[in-house]
Formats: sequence, structure tokens, C-alpha cells
Amino acid sequence: MKTLNGKVAAITGAASGIGRATALRMAKLGCNLAVSDVDTKGLSETAASCRQLGVKVTETRVVVSNREAVYAWADATAQEHGKVNVILNNAGVTVGATVEDVSYSDFEWLMGINFWGVVYGTKAFLPHIKRAGEGAIVNISSVFGLIAVPAQSTYNASKFAVKGFTEALRAELEIEGANIGVTCVHPGGIKTNIARSARTTERKGMVSASSTKDFEKAFITTPDAAAADIIRGILGNRRRVLIGPDAVAIDLMQRLLPTGYQRLVVEGAKVRRKRMLTKA
Repeated sequence: MKTLNGKVAAITGAASGIGRATALRMAKLGCNLAVSDVDTKGLSETAASCRQLGVKVTETRVVVSNREAVYAWADATAQEHGKVNVILNNAGVTVGATVEDVSYSDFEWLMGINFWGVVYGTKAFLPHIKRAGEGAIVNISSVFGLIAVPAQSTYNASKFAVKGFTEALRAELEIEGANIGVTCVHPGGIKTNIARSARTTERKGMVSASSTKDFEKAFITTPDAAAADIIRGILGNRRRVLIGPDAVAIDLMQRLLPTGYQRLVVEGAKVRRKRMLTKA
């Protein structure tokens, strides 16, 4: 897909962060939008800002872990806009807890949004995108879909799953000859609200290393910069988009040390844990 002008894009998690920034950038390029989120106040603000740029915008409160709700939104979007060219499955949450400590309810909550939300969004919109004749499916993974870190096992599981799901989908559509690009996005530290809305289970000196305060120190890329990278990925039909210099460095580390990186992560975590326990 060479242009977004006159196209229709659906975006989940559009009330803030990457979702809002991408919606605004797409609107500036003349792309009509269907935006969704559970935060209706933030969603309305996004929609209003995009409408001021002269494009058609529909807004819907959607719980992406609810399959029926996602399918209903996809069908309504196609009917209201006449077509759908792009789905950006962006909504995501995190849980900070060890494997031993994480509750099944928190694990299921996260997977429902981060993984099943991507699956539902992809499968619900794919028939509409095929009917449009051209388009793109963009799924947000993470650098934690490239490497695994302690106290983020649930998040790692979901983002590794998104990566595998997206890459398999890309292969299937290429074999089929469909005129649909499929892109997996791996953001590094982005200045969003995801850490502040995280569910955490404290284990002294362990989960603290991934707490909100420590997480936010690593947020070095703005949502707008991330949105620009995503749009370049769509227009360039890229298989993978790494967002931020930290994402590039982590990807390189994983390529050079596919298993050895784990020792580096463990040693770093031990140092932080010792420091935390000493302060206590």
C-alpha cells in the first residue's frame, strides 16, 4: 500500500500513547479512522483531534478480549466507512510478577488483551481488508517479544505469541498472493501509560526491577516517533519494525547471543536485587 490518503484504518488502544499518535499521523495523511479503546474520555479526545484534520472518524468503546465485541466493531466499521484497509492491533497491558507469584486471573486478563485481542482483531478485520483489495495488518509486539526478562513472564508470553502469530500470517497471505502487508512491531521503551496501569505482585528485590519508576527510566522514544516508524512500516510493507535505539540494540543482542543474553539479564537482575535488599 503506497498511500493512506482516502483509506480507512481501524486502531485499538487509541485513547493515548502509540494508538493516539498513530491515529493523528494517519489523519494528517488523509486516512479515515475507526478508533477504539475502553477509555472513552481519552478516545473522544483522540477522535475530536483527528476530525479537526478533516477526515471521517468513528469511535467505539471496545473490550478487545471480547470476541463478539471486536467482530461487531469490525462489521460496523466496514458498514459505516464502506471499506477497511488497515487494522492496527495496538491495545496492550502488562503484569509484573514472577511465574510462581502471578495469579491465573491476572495471566488470563493479560493474554485476553495482548494476545487474543490481536487474534480477534486480525480475524475480524481480515475479510473486510481482503474485500477492500489492498491493505495492511499491523500487530504490536514488543522488545519483550524478542528477549525474555524476569518478572515479565506473562508479558513475554503474550508478545512472543504475537510475533509468531503475525509472522505466520504474513507467510500465509504471501503464499495466497493477497495484496495485504503484515507487519510486526517491536517497540522499545515508549513514553506511554502502560507501566502505570500495570498489575504487579511484589517479591522483594525481584519485581521492583520492573516497577513503574524503573520502567519509565527506559522510556526514551515518544509515541509520535513510534507512530512515524509504524506508518513507514505500513507504506514500505515491512515485515518487522523496531522502534527506538534500545529496540535496535536488543534485537542485535538477541541475534549475537541468542541464549547468552539470558546470562547478561540474570547478572544485571542480581545486581539490582542485591542493591534493593541492601537498601531495605
